[in-house]
Amino acid sequence: MLNSKMTTTANTAKPEPQNLQASLSRLGPGLSVKGEISGNEDLLIDGLVEGVVRLNENTLMIGPTANVKADLTAGQVVVRGNVTGNVFARNRIEIGNDGSITGDLTTPQIFIEEGALFKGSIEIEKSKEKQTNENALSEIRSSSAKVSAAAAGANHI
Repeated sequence: MLNSKMTTTANTAKPEPQNLQASLSRLGPGLSVKGEISGNEDLLIDGLVEGVVRLNENTLMIGPTANVKADLTAGQVVVRGNVTGNVFARNRIEIGNDGSITGDLTTPQIFIEEGALFKGSIEIEKSKEKQTNENALSEIRSSSAKVSAAAAGANHI
């Protein structure tokens, strides 16, 4: 009988997010942190955090039991819990239907599910890759115009 209860418990447990990499760190629901969290791996927060979270290009997931009062910076931010603070993502911010953010968002891509709560401003910033491609294209056009002008006999470009 004990084994069947353990099996039932294991089957009803919520699965870990599958879109996160194998190098996932987790701050569980029984933990709280005040200060700064920084690193180079994916992080799932289910507890309480106050301060700053910086994860460079990695994914930051705010779980449904999380209560975060911090400024967040990551490659991708997925919110299923409560966040109060500004959020900067280099790639994407996603607010799930059970998530809420009070603060300003800066990202090239935003996804807000129906039922999600959001209060603040959104600034859509071009990603670095798109900016690099556009800068290269501008330089090519500029060089092309100079070549055309020179071929036409223009002395001043």
